[in-house]
Amino acid sequence: MTSHRRPSRRTVVAGMMGATVSLALPARAGAGGPPPFATVRHQFTEVRGARPVPVLPIPRLGKGTLDLTSLRGKVVFVNFWATWCPACRTELPILDRLAGNGRADLAVVAITTDRDRSLVAPFVKKLNLRHLTIGFDPGGLVARAGAGASDSVDTPFALYGMPISFLLGVTGQVEGYLTGEADWLSEEAGRLFDYYASAGRG
Repeated sequence: MTSHRRPSRRTVVAGMMGATVSLALPARAGAGGPPPFATVRHQFTEVRGARPVPVLPIPRLGKGTLDLTSLRGKVVFVNFWATWCPACRTELPILDRLAGNGRADLAVVAITTDRDRSLVAPFVKKLNLRHLTIGFDPGGLVARAGAGASDSVDTPFALYGMPISFLLGVTGQVEGYLTGEADWLSEEAGRLFDYYASAGRG
């Protein structure tokens, strides 16, 4: 049985500096694809040919587990973060508001990569996060870290930076990702969600 270690900060930073692992073919948003969405440093990158997310129970903050495949039929926003990440501290309250906006066709999940689970609950409480579904991935079973990641990890998620957010379409496949914090409450982000949600209505 292969053991999986949670990626270190050094590994994540290496991914941020330019990971070479390619899980699928990235393509720029726009030009007949999704509407453009970008920050000062990064843009939403469309992914073509990604594998569907596998069945994988993700431990939740509190009790129980979450399986992302149970959310098929919705657009699923999956964010990876850590308590040591300053940009995550900025973005998580935005994601909490996004999760609480009442949009029925969108599910928002925030998965921490912290090894020490005892740090997470006080951090979440301090930020007053009340709507987000919080999951744990301390062993790197849900996401793998950029360059040097083990190919034995069966996941379409690669940590090219921290934080990093992925959008799953209604069929459960990764449609694209964006590294770094962003204003996911903006009109531009709303158009991006609408684009992928409309794919399930056709």
